[in-house]
Amino acid sequence: QVQLVESGGGLVQPGGSLRLSCAASRSIFSIGTMGWYRQAPGKQRELVARITTDGRALHADSVQGRFFISRDNAKNTVDLQMNSLQPEDTAVYYCHALDRLGPYWGQGTQVTVSS
Repeated sequence: QVQLVESGGGLVQPGGSLRLSCAASRSIFSIGTMGWYRQAPGKQRELVARITTDGRALHADSVQGRFFISRDNAKNTVDLQMNSLQPEDTAVYYCHALDRLGPYWGQGTQVTVSS
């Protein structure tokens, strides 16, 4: 089992930036894939970005060039830098981990982009 705790969400104006952080309760060195998902009201949960242990990253087309995922295996954290935020980015953002035992989810952190 691994506990995931997100932080960094909040209210930001369009065009602004936020940095989300996911702290894991144990080492993530052996967790092959870490990622961020988001879910807006009335919509399905969607992948935002994922990253492997060795740093290979994939970002959804909707955030490509604006969002950047990173991980620090020594600190057991996975971050999501979000730039040029737009109202369409408003959602609950969830940290995700996948290993041999199954998927793990954080409780989510709210990101609201509004003027």
